[in-house]
Amino acid sequence: MGTDRATDTGADGCARGGTEIRHAVVETSLGGLTVVASGGAITGLYFPHHWYMPSGASLGRRVDVQEDTLLTAAAAQLGEYLDGERTAFDLPTRTDGDAFQERVWAMLREIPFGETTTYGELAERLGNKALAQSVGQAVGHNPISIIVACHRVIGSNGKLTGFAGGLERKQRLLEIEEPRTVKEARLF
Repeated sequence: MGTDRATDTGADGCARGGTEIRHAVVETSLGGLTVVASGGAITGLYFPHHWYMPSGASLGRRVDVQEDTLLTAAAAQLGEYLDGERTAFDLPTRTDGDAFQERVWAMLREIPFGETTTYGELAERLGNKALAQSVGQAVGHNPISIIVACHRVIGSNGKLTGFAGGLERKQRLLEIEEPRTVKEARLF
């Protein structure tokens, strides 16, 4: 997965240098997900009523998902993931955060499928447990939900806390990733 920083965009929705920004709405079991691409990379994935949804202008023009190879691949992989058939995404991505956000988002990319961590543990990895709140803010502003798995970060007490797409969706994503033995144990 690429993690290059994005270029600046102009008012016309194009990145400087002519890379077109575009988006499609992908219908899923979690609702219509807005998937944003810039050039050859996915740069955003947002839920309906996302807490930090960017302005419409910064999403670029809306396209039919079937007309764009990258967005078609993203839609297919999201469907496979939500159906429990995929454990990792194979899509080029690019984020454009500040240095701290990029460090946090890089750590999110390292959390294995089916595992969770806490905001405090991420802060400790950054060298200062007192950064837990700042880590939480960076996690909350992750622009590529699901693909960059911010749902795998939970509160220190094991409870679900803040999720820009809503706690019900976070719970659903974590259930998708539960090990089979845990799922089977719940059936009895």
